[in-house]
Amino acid sequence: MSINTICVCGAGTMGSGIAQVSAVAGFDTILYEVDQAILEKAKSSIEKNLQTLVEKQKLGAGEKEKIFRLIRFTDDYHQCRAQVIIEAIVENYDAKNALFNQLATINDDKTIFATNTSSLSISKIGNKVTHAQRVIGMHFFNPASRMKLVEIVKGEKTSDDVVHALVELAGRLGKISVICKDSPGFIVNRVARPYYIEALRVIEEGETDFASIDELLESTGFKMGPFKLMDLIGNDVNYAVSCSVYEQLNKPERLKPSFIQKEKVDRGELGKKTGKGYYVY
Repeated sequence: MSINTICVCGAGTMGSGIAQVSAVAGFDTILYEVDQAILEKAKSSIEKNLQTLVEKQKLGAGEKEKIFRLIRFTDDYHQCRAQVIIEAIVENYDAKNALFNQLATINDDKTIFATNTSSLSISKIGNKVTHAQRVIGMHFFNPASRMKLVEIVKGEKTSDDVVHALVELAGRLGKISVICKDSPGFIVNRVARPYYIEALRVIEEGETDFASIDELLESTGFKMGPFKLMDLIGNDVNYAVSCSVYEQLNKPERLKPSFIQKEKVDRGELGKKTGKGYYVY
């Protein structure tokens, strides 16, 4: 199928970033969000990001306006008609299933439903959605506008045609895709868990502090230390993924989520998006 229209559901950090990527690549883009304040924030953020590209001479002023006009911002789900729906809402099965089934009633049976989930089972989501063969994982990384990798995750009922369509779409979006099967944490988040968990364990044991661990790992070649990276991703998102992988792998002690991060989440210290996490912003 030739994909020309993309609808992104959820206008938080990931959703707005994916919508920007879609519009920059020339797709007619719909950004849907029920919360007007979040929608307005996303609109301002995308405009600011595009202006930054103009200032860096990566875009002309005319190009910026053309790209921005490709995005339709809406809080009305009836406008969410597209060839590909990409959801980037809360990490909750019921919420994702409800959204996809609601949108299935206003789209045709060829519409692809892609979830940007970091760790939830694609099969479990798809099994409760009409036409499960068109449900797939399309996991972008933060910030979506800069990170090249996209995980294409095939659920147990996802059709091969849908996989091929999203691999092609990822390429048109300027991304490098990797196909993986539906498993806890997929590839990247499965591999990344020890990076965060072991760093947190060292803090639990009172061996050192956040900044020292970040500085040490960055000095060895990591672009970002684990605590800076958790603050960028969002401690709520990172902790939820840790819990999800831990539960799905039958609670191995080595991957047990840290009480330190839970305390951060409980206090609302989520990182850059709240102004405070392991660091103050």
